[in-house]
This record gives sequence, C-alpha cells and structure tokens, in this order.
Amino acid sequence: MFMLAGCRFPICPAFEFRRAPVTRFVPSDLGELRDVIGEALAADEPLELVAGATKRGLGRPLQLPHTLDLSQFTGIRDYQPSELILTAGPGTPLAEIEGALASARQMIAFEPPNWDELFALPGSTEGRSTIGGALACNLSGPRRIKVGAARDHFLGFRGVSGRAEVFKAGGKVVKNVTGYDMPKLMAGSYGTLAALEEVTIRIMPRPEVACTVVLCGLAPEAGVERLSRALASPHEVSGAAYLPAGITLPTSLSGLRSAAALRLEGPAPSVAFRRDRLLADLAADCEPAILNCELSEVFWSAIGNATPLAPAADRAVWRISVAPSRGAELANSVDQGLDAVWYLDWGGGLLWVAVAGAKDGGAALIRDAIRGKNGRGTGHATLICGSPSLRQVVPVFEPQAPALANLARRIKESFDPRRILNPGRMTEGC
Repeated sequence: MFMLAGCRFPICPAFEFRRAPVTRFVPSDLGELRDVIGEALAADEPLELVAGATKRGLGRPLQLPHTLDLSQFTGIRDYQPSELILTAGPGTPLAEIEGALASARQMIAFEPPNWDELFALPGSTEGRSTIGGALACNLSGPRRIKVGAARDHFLGFRGVSGRAEVFKAGGKVVKNVTGYDMPKLMAGSYGTLAALEEVTIRIMPRPEVACTVVLCGLAPEAGVERLSRALASPHEVSGAAYLPAGITLPTSLSGLRSAAALRLEGPAPSVAFRRDRLLADLAADCEPAILNCELSEVFWSAIGNATPLAPAADRAVWRISVAPSRGAELANSVDQGLDAVWYLDWGGGLLWVAVAGAKDGGAALIRDAIRGKNGRGTGHATLICGSPSLRQVVPVFEPQAPALANLARRIKESFDPRRILNPGRMTEGC
C-alpha cells in the first residue's frame, strides 16, 4: 500500500495521477475523501464515482483513468425510529437499511428499485445496491404516486464538491428552511456535483397490510382509464400499473394479462373496505382478482425492478415519463413502430419499453411520439439499458431546452468547474 503525502487512504501501487493508467482510491473518512478530490483537482485528472457499482451501466459510458470508490462510507450512523429519520454512509447496502427498518416496522417509502437483474450483473448481486446510488440517481418505485420521489425524502447530506471543499446541507428534520434545498439538487445529479460521505433520509411506518386489486381483460386505454378513476377516488391507492398481454411475470403471477393493478395499504379494516369499494366501482365488465400480502409484495417488487423486461437482455430499455392520460397513446405508438415489450406504472405516467432491432434503440420514434403530432407534447425518455456504443451516440437523458441546459452548466460550474467528478455521465462535456 502506498500513501499520498499527508493522506492515509489506500491506493493502488502505481499511484501518481499523471503516470498511472488506472488508479482506484478507497477513502475511509471525510478528510481522505477531500484529499483524493484535491489531488485529482491539482493534477486535472477526473474521477469516476462508484459505491455498489450496480448503476455503472446507467448514463453515458465513462472511460476515466481513476476511480473513486465510496464503498467504505457504509453503515447506519443514526437511526431514530420515533423521529422517522435515518442517517447512513452512502455506500450502505439498501438490504442492510431495509433489514434494520423492518425490525421497527418501518420502510423506505419511495421504494428504491433494484435493477441488478435488468443490468444482468454477474454473480450474486444481493445487497450491492446502495442508498447513495438510489439518491444520486433519484430512483423511485411504484409508491411514488402517493409519497413522492426519492428527492422528497432526502433530508440532508455531507460531502465534498469538485472544488475539494467539504460542505453539508439540510438536516435531520423534515422542514428545514435554512438556505437552498441542496439535497433536491444532489438527487438526480448522478455524482456529477459532489461525492457524498453521509446522507439522511426520512422513513415511514410500514403498512399493517397490503393487497392488490387486479382487473383483467382490459385494453390499454380502458386499463389506464380505470387507473385514473382509482387515483382520483378517495381510496388512497399507492400503486397503479397496467400490464399488456404477453408480458413476462414471476411464475406465481403468470396468469395476469391485459390487467390494471391497484395497490391498497393500511390498517386491515380500511384496506378491506377500500378493496370492496374499488371492486364495486371498477370491476363491472372485467375479471377481478385479489393479490394479498405476499403476492402483492412480489408483484410490486417486479413492477419497480422492471422484472417484466429483464429477459430482454439484448434490447434497449427505456423509462419514459409523460402525463398519465398519454400513457396508453404512447404505448400504442411504440407498439406500432417498434419491436417492443412494454408496461405502464404510475397510473399510466411511466412507460417502460424494451426495444429490439432499432439502430438507435428506438430513440427517434420514442422522442417524436412524446412530442406528438403538434410537436408540443411534454415528457422525457431515459435510456436505462443499452450497449456502451449506443449510449455514446444516443442522448441517454432527454435533451434539454437551451435555457435549462445553460442552467445545468452554471450549476456544474458552481460545484465542479474543472469537471473532476463523473464528467460526461449525463451530457457530453458535463
């Protein structure tokens, strides 16, 4: 083990920024993290940030000479069940956090997905997805329609900017009005603004029971219409998805086809009452089914983890956000123009698509469909899975309007003017 002057973090034997072809830095405390970034800044050598490394295939591909490994910033540092807050190192596996919360009947409400199967990561990947990765990519599951996105549960953090400056933001309370809401800025920045050393999130009580009402035999338009009616009702639906015919599900759920699914959670009497009301209101001309606790959990885990698309390993996988009223329309456009497998989440507002055969992964058709015939439609499409060559030439994230792109550049300049942290991960040059 070699040591940089004044630092104690482990580095590979061929250290020296300007000579080593590849170096992996593994700092173990905030001071070491600052020193690593400071040396990278001085040498003008960019760093690729990783922790669990399960999201390396998400975003534009990076080919950087140095890796900053945040996996040593792990462990739950403060957990107060009565206050509904948890502080942990960003490298803490989600499985570890979820295990600790389960003992107090609590949960991470935004349901961070596990896309290990989608990315076809080799070997056993259980426990590798981290809380820092979920927050950095602002990843939320099916419950987003009720409780908000990951950024809405991100209360505070401590880290080091691309200027090699230690800073912190937010705090351990839900309402913190001092200064800018930096956690919301960090959520979805994909490690391009700062390397985090500690994060604090809000947690929520786990529902007493859950069940899923499934309405089978519906065409996409009719299915999305039922989802919209359920979400507009007073029945507090916490999951709303549509599955077309031919979709692949876990064996225990293989009978569900052309189905609208609605999740209900809470005290047992309340769930039973709302279930019966939904069936009375929505199931008149279709085949209803009920998934109780365990099957309901398996179903929504599959929806959030994109399990129906996981067998399509050789396809380009897109995650498309539009107004819920346009979900079925967009799905039909994709179906007609591409060799695609798809399903809808978030009440029709999130379309998952796996495309085969298209040279550009379907990017042109998908983005034209989002804009619509009049060119004024809104939404955004993110390429979740694709070959490195595809992710190099196709915009992985929705191209921004000039004013918004200029704002993004100014933010990057403020935190990382020398492009030291994950340069090019989101857009070329940034």
